[in-house]
Amino acid sequence: MEKFLLDLVKKAYSEKRRLVAPLIGFPGVKMTGSTIKLAQQNYGEHFKVLKNISKTFMPDVIFPLMDLSVEANALGRFTVFPKGESATVIKDEFTLSDLEKLENVDITFDSRVLAYVETLSLMKSELPPFVFRGAYVTGPYTLAALLMGAEEAAVSTILHPEELHNVCKLAAKKILDYVELLISSGAQIICILEPSAVMLGPHQFEQFSVQYVRSISRVCENASVASVYHICGNTMHLVEIMAEAGVDALSLDSAEAGVNLPSVAEKIPGDVIITGNISPIGSLLRGKPGTVQKEVLQLLKSMESYPNFILSTGCDLPQETPLENIHAFMKAGRDYRFN
Repeated sequence: MEKFLLDLVKKAYSEKRRLVAPLIGFPGVKMTGSTIKLAQQNYGEHFKVLKNISKTFMPDVIFPLMDLSVEANALGRFTVFPKGESATVIKDEFTLSDLEKLENVDITFDSRVLAYVETLSLMKSELPPFVFRGAYVTGPYTLAALLMGAEEAAVSTILHPEELHNVCKLAAKKILDYVELLISSGAQIICILEPSAVMLGPHQFEQFSVQYVRSISRVCENASVASVYHICGNTMHLVEIMAEAGVDALSLDSAEAGVNLPSVAEKIPGDVIITGNISPIGSLLRGKPGTVQKEVLQLLKSMESYPNFILSTGCDLPQETPLENIHAFMKAGRDYRFN
């Protein structure tokens, strides 16, 4: 199957430059005078945010607002929608008997799912063709943890593995339904958000995340859509296993979180792209443009020997991130050329 994202990364490298794709959804909310709640629930407002980001910063890839509540909310979990923050799934009662009921829930009819799908449709029709369209889905273990409770899921990896597998199977099935809808609406890159799995050991991670992510990456590959595995936190103990999930790219957190990208590049195959990893809450949020530029240039210099790299941020930027710092990030990344 065509690996278009890897081809683009290699082409840029042959031209002694890098693709630049920071995760900048939330700052766009402030730019348009909207709110996170409004943008996440009104696809017209959501697209205004993304269009403004595209016009202002011109990243190589643009994603909608990061939202870990979409699938869990579509499965009926208790979700709160603050005005100025992303929606949050609140721990609620859950038993394995709920699985049978959830099996019959078709999340592709859910209003919030459809709002993100419509956002992708607008991205496809209205954004410039050289801006690649990404979409987020919740990872299977993280969705299982949102359904069961994070503590219950972690304990189940050891005490009740078969029960947890049943929840992960359901989660993966529902995520795949969403993935197929996003792809049909124009997504070119699917980013699988799996933050809850960072606390797992390598064996449990392979069992309860990687094997289910493989089913997502296969669907993406068959559709010639790129897949990205994103985990916040220190993933140095997991990156080699992450790379075995069949995904096109690993999206990794910052050096402050413990992630060393040159070390990662030595651990994983050269045909798996590494994206990252400027801290979203370091100099980009609190520093000055000159500090941001220096940090970006240091990262780019450290990754010069590795063709399989996209300059990005370790996670989505807070909406309070100064716009001049994002401009400094983009300029440093765009202007950089290898010696």
